[in-house]
Amino acid sequence: MRRRDFVTLLGSTAAAWPPAARGQQPERMQRIGVLMGWAADDPQMQADLAAFTQKLKELGWADGRNVRIDYRWASGDVGRMRTFSKELVELHPDVIFAATTPVTAALQRETQAIPIVFVIVSDPVGSGFVTGLPRPGGNITGFMHGEAAMAGKWLELLKEIAPRVRRAAIMFNPDTAPRGGAYFLSPFEVAARSLAIDPITAPVRNDAEIETAIVSLGREQAGLVDDGRASLRARRRRRGPRHERRLVGRRPSLTPAFLADNPMVKMACFECVH
Repeated sequence: MRRRDFVTLLGSTAAAWPPAARGQQPERMQRIGVLMGWAADDPQMQADLAAFTQKLKELGWADGRNVRIDYRWASGDVGRMRTFSKELVELHPDVIFAATTPVTAALQRETQAIPIVFVIVSDPVGSGFVTGLPRPGGNITGFMHGEAAMAGKWLELLKEIAPRVRRAAIMFNPDTAPRGGAYFLSPFEVAARSLAIDPITAPVRNDAEIETAIVSLGREQAGLVDDGRASLRARRRRRGPRHERRLVGRRPSLTPAFLADNPMVKMACFECVH
């Protein structure tokens, strides 16, 4: 399931508000808060949100007519995430869409009452967002992006692409990655040992640090995998072993009230696209 599929599914979920909200109070416009971890000019994010609003329209919800959508863009800045989380909560939306782990964490600090649906979160239990996958136990639920064991799979795929690689780095942003990056490190290191690869950690926080890390790894003829959360524009400007991951899966049905016993959605099928 691609990121855009996540966003489209959220649109379907928002449209399933209970009759009490939709029928008994027709004069009240529903409100959705959207806090994105990326920049507003990110083409992929714009495409994702276009899919989101289109799905809402198909289900009878038009922004400005019977629902108001308040957007905030954090541009990868944790401080902006906290500021915008407070702003959105003060608007008292009916539900908030949170994209990425640090965004969800910022919103969790601001409210335990407003329903929050997250995407692009790999470790919701370890991050403290939910008490368990079958029964989240609070006001937060959403879509689990990937398991820690995937880090080993990334390295195995890199080895298939570049069989002669002897050193490989995992790149992550310690300010935004699950557990500061530790979530993926253990399985990455275990896989590295089994493949006779020397593991390297490459924490980066901005494009300049990404560029510096890539240049350094290039000199060492090392491979690279990333956790999907660091900005990768610098990496895309250079050639080298890499892969993209795309999640695929069956659309699950969600209960309309976002209750504490609403099970999370966990991706069980992965398709690697070279």
